Amino acid sequence: MPPCATCAVPVLTQFASPELVGPIVYEDFDRAADPAWRDSGAATLDDYARWCGHLCGLTCFRMFLGPVLGPSTPSLFELRDGALKYGAYTEAGGEIRGMVYAPFAAYAREVHGVGATVHRHLTVEEIGALLDEGRQVIASVHFEIRRPHHPAPGRGGHLVLVTGRTADGRLHFHNPSGIDAATRAAALSADAFEAFFAGRGVSLR
Repeated sequence: MPPCATCAVPVLTQFASPELVGPIVYEDFDRAADPAWRDSGAATLDDYARWCGHLCGLTCFRMFLGPVLGPSTPSLFELRDGALKYGAYTEAGGEIRGMVYAPFAAYAREVHGVGATVHRHLTVEEIGALLDEGRQVIASVHFEIRRPHHPAPGRGGHLVLVTGRTADGRLHFHNPSGIDAATRAAALSADAFEAFFAGRGVSLR
């Protein structure tokens, strides 16, 4: 798991082949054609293709665990299997829904010993305070945060891991669906981040 030069937290993507993130999210590239799918820990290609687009939150959690567990960090789909046992994902009409914060936090605490706290109402300023306490934050944002030079089309629906602040006060975060190195580990001002932020998340320590 390659570490970030800014925060030393691993930089990971929810899709097994980082170079395919752009084609997958913008060009309808078939997820089942990802040649590295086995690296995810999925038992089958079909399982990988069905789930990989829903695992941004667990990719954030895996990045958080990396500095603590190192090579013994569970695979993405091992985390998926564990989170499913706690009800952190649900299905309705064949559609996957999640990550559900409260059961995920219980899973993180009880299985991995992580201090996980759900924040149903969270401001950008409060994220900064949590970072100052030594916590990291899985934050709900719009997936187009990867293109912050465009107007934000909405808030929420995707999860990123906020790992710290830069020297000039910007929020530094890792995006599991970043399309290149600059968007997988990025930094935005509080105002720029807030335009995409849904005001909720889970803090970890």
